[in-house]
Amino acid sequence: MDIVERFLKYVSFCTTSDENTNMTPSTPGQMEFARYLADELKQIGMTDVCLDKNGYIMATLEANGEGRMVNGECPVIGFIAHMDTSPDASGRHVKTSIVKAEERDFIDSCYAGQDVIVTDNTTLLGADDKAGIAEIVTAMEYLIEHPEIKHGKVRVGFTPDEEIGQGADHFDVKAFGCDWAYTMDGGAIGELEFENFNAASCKIRVHGLNVHPGYGYHKMLNSMRIAYQLAVMLPRWETPEHTQGYEGFYHLIGMNGTVEETTLSYIIRDHDRARFESRKRELEHLVRKVNREYGEGTAEIEIRDQYYNMREKIEPVMHIVDLAKEAMEAVGVTPKVMPIRGGTDGARLSFEGLPCPNIFAGGENFHSRYEYLPIPSLKAAEQVILQIIQMANS
Repeated sequence: MDIVERFLKYVSFCTTSDENTNMTPSTPGQMEFARYLADELKQIGMTDVCLDKNGYIMATLEANGEGRMVNGECPVIGFIAHMDTSPDASGRHVKTSIVKAEERDFIDSCYAGQDVIVTDNTTLLGADDKAGIAEIVTAMEYLIEHPEIKHGKVRVGFTPDEEIGQGADHFDVKAFGCDWAYTMDGGAIGELEFENFNAASCKIRVHGLNVHPGYGYHKMLNSMRIAYQLAVMLPRWETPEHTQGYEGFYHLIGMNGTVEETTLSYIIRDHDRARFESRKRELEHLVRKVNREYGEGTAEIEIRDQYYNMREKIEPVMHIVDLAKEAMEAVGVTPKVMPIRGGTDGARLSFEGLPCPNIFAGGENFHSRYEYLPIPSLKAAEQVILQIIQMANS
């Protein structure tokens, strides 16, 4: 199947994840898509295709030659992508079209003249990360159809719920059985990443006291006003809209309240581990400050670490990054090594013993109704996968 046709089929599945269901996968559409993918992998000739009860898929491309020897052994390489799409925008009833880049003002001018897949701007597209899945499956199909290309054993894995930070929760690294892997989950063409944010989520609950407003003098405690007071104590320039590169931030992603109780939901991000820990302590300090002013127990805080910067786990095995760079250059793609201002399944998997840098999937404006996917970028990512596999054999 042509890679574009395959991708367009994939985005017809609604796989928006939902952190509030307490299920894995968090939404039924993901399992529906997983069943389709498992069947497809069998149809193209993959072996050991496994779909578990949590929606995780693993499959094998059997070796038909010997791979590059590393420390006296032939390594097994993996490729991973996630099936869910972000809750930040609807992924239901995605209506796509293929346009020239210059026909849409939100498409970067660097893609001028290229065919680009877009939506009708009422939903996201789903290139994050169905483009990654399409690239992996199409590359595997190509190798199966071209047995003259000799390669070692390759494993593929598709995960649910990456967008809500749970993609690696039930990923069995031992069963995957790889020496290293790559997540096909980056953005624009050429992106290659082996460092990411340290990440935590934070919930602050503020408790108030509601009385008749006409008689509230020295009695009423308005939790919304106190929560607002706490929120504005954070530096306004340390937010996503004012930071870039290696700069970290506090991001208020939700506020829900009444006079009686208000909840603030934050995500905390920083590439530097020491600054990351400092950011968590600062939020705890602000909660203590509120409690000193309004009484102990007025505010409560819960912080949960989500993932850490994979750099410390990748640096000892930088040859896997070098291999990806060489593969990109071999197919005419200029590598753009940069930090991820986010995270991938690969971050957590790296800390579980599976070093896992991140390679571009080709899309832009992820999590947005203006997400788009240049077709040459989609095809280039497939070529990078094929080149990595072939170069690992030489």
